[in-house]
Amino acid sequence: MKKQLSVSIKGARESAQEFVEAWRRADQGKPPEHPIERLYFEDLSTMLKVLTPGRLEVLKVVHQVGPVSVRALAGRMKRDYKNVHHDLEVMERVGLVARSADGKLTAPWKKIVAEIALAA
Repeated sequence: MKKQLSVSIKGARESAQEFVEAWRRADQGKPPEHPIERLYFEDLSTMLKVLTPGRLEVLKVVHQVGPVSVRALAGRMKRDYKNVHHDLEVMERVGLVARSADGKLTAPWKKIVAEIALAA
């Protein structure tokens, strides 16, 4: 299980600059400053569309029960299969959940840390 995922808002220009800096460090033979798994959103609106309260609840349950099928998770949460399936698809696309070879889903993070800057 991975330790931590850092979630924050960062525009394309800032993300590109971070990539360039990491590339330069690697080109100079320097190790990464500190490897961190990151998930960036372009703006707060997009972040909140993905990280809804319902999806965060699904994520917590997946983390608690371990590898689970969509059907078993929907039953456990007493939610409609189609809605749970959609929530998991969205979270899988951005890397919040992972699917194993047998199709079961896991939340590979011990902790997710979200950061929202109040000023640029």
